[in-house]
Amino acid sequence: MTTAPIALFVYNRPDHTSQTLFYLQQNTLAAQSNLFIFADGAKTDADKAGVDAVRQVTAQVTGFKSVNVIPRNQNMGLANSIISGVTQLVNQYGKVIVFEDDLVSSPYTLQYFNDALACYKDTEQVMHISAYMFPLPGNNLPETFFFRAAFSWGWATTASAWKNFEPDIDKLIAQFSTGQINQFSIEGTMNFWKQMQDFKAGKNNSWAIRWYASVFLKGGLTLNPAHSLIHNIGHDGTGVHSNIEDTYGVQVAGQPVKYFPDIIQENKPAYEAIKYFLKNRKGNLLQRGLRFAKQLTVKYLNGK
Repeated sequence: MTTAPIALFVYNRPDHTSQTLFYLQQNTLAAQSNLFIFADGAKTDADKAGVDAVRQVTAQVTGFKSVNVIPRNQNMGLANSIISGVTQLVNQYGKVIVFEDDLVSSPYTLQYFNDALACYKDTEQVMHISAYMFPLPGNNLPETFFFRAAFSWGWATTASAWKNFEPDIDKLIAQFSTGQINQFSIEGTMNFWKQMQDFKAGKNNSWAIRWYASVFLKGGLTLNPAHSLIHNIGHDGTGVHSNIEDTYGVQVAGQPVKYFPDIIQENKPAYEAIKYFLKNRKGNLLQRGLRFAKQLTVKYLNGK
């Protein structure tokens, strides 16, 4: 097997970066994989110490076939950094596995990505491989399934799929009908369309929402595991684009993925299960109040 290169995007969180690297090193295919670490430059003077600490961490990385650190002299921002890095690697290798600096992986995550990329290399409709899955209640779904949305906590894609990425938000928005907006937003259970509007208004700088929109408008599908192979440790208030949140916490799968569907269509039970989770993820008023109080407490303890 020719393994896909791993793109790891880091900034100013040395502890998170160390954990992400530690778990990646435990992966069964780590020693056969080329790792590219894209280290963004400091946006402010206050960020320089964290950026320098991250670069000290990345300078000592071992356990992979090769390690290539690409330090940025200027701050590109996460969106531009990911778009640039993914484009570079898919152009060179034809495929890529993408991690950010706050993702804990299963020992079998790289195996899953590489097996899936090999399985669907000639299937243009499969545009994105996700490794994260929500903690779905009563999860009795098949081991992997197809879904419409492209989740960005650990993912992989190919050059043939990535060529369809449209960064221009106006071109994307212009292609949506009212019905498509509803489908895109999982029948209003997720704020995907608001994220599009917020990007246009300059309220976010998300590469991920533009990638999902590009996949959706192309009629693409994403492969997803029923049991998550990724846990996001960034919902502790330290991330540039993340809040203090525990709604999406999961226990990563401890077994390798063996099943990949041969019928290329969205799995209806999976769609309904994800829609139900998204609709109910914030809980009732009491649960929301308790979560808000917890967030305030953590912010106070962190001095924010």
